[in-house]
Amino acid sequence: MAIRTKSRECALQMLFQWEMHREAPARIEAGFWRNVRASAETREFANQLLEGAITHAEVIELLLERHSTAWRLERMAVIDRAILRLAAWELRGTGTPPKVVINEAIELAKKFSSEDSSGFINGVLDAILKEQKAAAEQ
Repeated sequence: MAIRTKSRECALQMLFQWEMHREAPARIEAGFWRNVRASAETREFANQLLEGAITHAEVIELLLERHSTAWRLERMAVIDRAILRLAAWELRGTGTPPKVVINEAIELAKKFSSEDSSGFINGVLDAILKEQKAAAEQ
């Protein structure tokens, strides 16, 4: 498995934990890495994704609410919300090519969520990407 794919999976698992308990990122990371073996590079990128998604949670929530029509955040499956938070942060804050971010989010949904989640996640992230492109053109 590619380093960044593994990092995203780890970050998703930690973000899921944050969604459930709202603990400090450092505490989540410390507990998670005690039980998971990964390279330093995997850990670094996973921690960067987690910390960015949590640090910018309010902005990301507004973004997700705007683009997840007919779905309030609290009604979404926790894992779907975590995937969307993670991908929205990566689209906004890391410089990873958008196509890669969306494809990886869809794969996370296929692996960790329900059959219908990948289409929902694709739609929300596509809408976010379109908004970002429109803003960049202005």
